[in-house]
Amino acid sequence: MPAASTMPPFGTSGSNADTPLSLADYLRAVQDDPALWADFNALCDTGGRLAGTPSEAAAQAWCASRLDALLPGAVTRRDPTPYAGWVCHVAEVRAVHAQASLASSKPLVATPLLGTAPTPPEGLTLDVLDLGRGTPEQIQAAGDAVRGKAVLVEHEYPFSTSTVHRRVKLAAAQAAGAAAFFVAHPESNVGPVSGSSGRGGAPGIPAMGLSAESAAVLKRPGARVHLRIDAEDLTGAQTDVLVLDLPGAGPDRVVLSAHIDGHPLAESAIDNGTGVAAALALARQIAPHVSSLPRGLTVCIFSAEEWALNGSREWLAKLPAEQRERIVLNVNLDSLAGSPNLTALISGFTGLAPLVDAAATAAGRPIAQHLPLMSNSDHANFAAVGIPAMRLIAGFNEPDSALRLLLTPADTRDLVDESVLRSATATAGAVLWTALTASHEQMSSLSAPNNEQ
Repeated sequence: MPAASTMPPFGTSGSNADTPLSLADYLRAVQDDPALWADFNALCDTGGRLAGTPSEAAAQAWCASRLDALLPGAVTRRDPTPYAGWVCHVAEVRAVHAQASLASSKPLVATPLLGTAPTPPEGLTLDVLDLGRGTPEQIQAAGDAVRGKAVLVEHEYPFSTSTVHRRVKLAAAQAAGAAAFFVAHPESNVGPVSGSSGRGGAPGIPAMGLSAESAAVLKRPGARVHLRIDAEDLTGAQTDVLVLDLPGAGPDRVVLSAHIDGHPLAESAIDNGTGVAAALALARQIAPHVSSLPRGLTVCIFSAEEWALNGSREWLAKLPAEQRERIVLNVNLDSLAGSPNLTALISGFTGLAPLVDAAATAAGRPIAQHLPLMSNSDHANFAAVGIPAMRLIAGFNEPDSALRLLLTPADTRDLVDESVLRSATATAGAVLWTALTASHEQMSSLSAPNNEQ
């Protein structure tokens, strides 16, 4: 393969397909797409879309109909995909006061982490150990004090270079002998924070998300807590991946993806109603022209992403090798609003940097880049099997942005500005266009060794 410096740069006339649709026309059509905002609101209308619920099923049925409408004769595939199903019947937390009965104590505002281990039927009564931020180093330093306690840690802004993920903290607490785990949102008047426990049916400890106000109660000296979780793992649970394949002039494919599932606390609006609505708009405006482009487009709407990226991992594992080898790039759209600033998380693939730069120039909008792999959405599963992959996200390294409210009851459509979503969608369109129209030589450079893992 020639050195990258000898290749025509992305975005030059030599790399673009001969198509009657110009880049400027495509970006204008995307940004002005009359269905974009309506689609976003329609998806929010279906609710939080937790995998395995009627809300998810309604959203998938709606989305499949929207994909089918992209081209005459288009048929959206539903690929059944297993995931570690789980259902919770009861989850409650109460502070234990020496001078009051448990029955008189009001339940604290809390929510179970997806897939958490249950408690015994009678529940658990435990001393609380507040470890502040709760990094693995802090948990390890606490030593034997962790054993048998309910460990309380802070939820961190999830999209930054310094984030320590909740599952990392949970794993450290469990390894240190904690009997239960609480993660608390730091901001008042937001409610509890949700998220996946990542347990996947394996042994674990009860784990719940708390509101800031509930955490304040448990941070009092000598605090004790009673928690009860009645939950069960579901054998044979599965969801669907919605797949619409649009062939191009050549055999290769660019996969445009977004996850449709969310959490039951709100509307899962930013995460990820924005990504699904944007993916539909991008596909809608390019669909009539894909057959003339050098490579085809496969639209994948994943579910069970909120379950430790389970859905896309299983789908890729089941994909026939010859189909997987034809995927030259994954462009994953996840959380495109809440800030006007977009970042491409390029998963350690240095060859993606010039593609993103060319797309930013074409769009006339900046796209920041983060090179090391971040396993925080479905792109990570493509990268794990050697497929160049990126996630486009708003608000990276912006802890004061509206994305701080993801995974809480505040993730509603009110957080999303229509003009911001339209601008982000057009910017994502420039990335998609660049990938679909680049030469074979240019796309071959994307799979350069990813040494920044």
